[in-house]
Amino acid sequence: MEIAVGTGNQEPRSLLNRAAPGVITARSEQLIAMARKNSLWPMTFGLACCAIEMMSTYMAHHDFDRFGVVTWPSPRQSDVMIVAGTVVRKMAEPIRLLYDQMPDPKWVIAMGSCATNGGPYYRSYSVVMGVDQIIPVDVYVPGCPPRPEALMEGIVKLQEKIVQDAKRSDRKA
Repeated sequence: MEIAVGTGNQEPRSLLNRAAPGVITARSEQLIAMARKNSLWPMTFGLACCAIEMMSTYMAHHDFDRFGVVTWPSPRQSDVMIVAGTVVRKMAEPIRLLYDQMPDPKWVIAMGSCATNGGPYYRSYSVVMGVDQIIPVDVYVPGCPPRPEALMEGIVKLQEKIVQDAKRSDRKA
């Protein structure tokens, strides 16, 4: 089982460019991207059994805080949305509304097979076949339910994606 990285949003330019030995130059966007990588504030959106595994990731045994990940209850101060569980059609509009309220740049993690592709409720009349039908997803964490270690690896993949997107956009400039 491997964690997949979606297209999601594009990020600022590359982090650090070396001008001469011992001298490091960087643009303000590059430094901001480096700070964003290490201070993610997710708005957790637990919808089903995956939410229990997500909550245990914040407990003492796994301690998400060491990655700079601190939960935030308001979408207006969050930059990551973790969608954990089954997304039914009735919840599609509130998810979209919360996503739209988040400031840019923002990222989304789909946690569990239900949030990724509908899970065991595949082709059900009331279940959305993946949260990526509603909002763009950056990282997919597979499993039913995924272990806390898988969510931790998903956060690490998101941090790597933030750095890679910054490097990629710097090459374009």
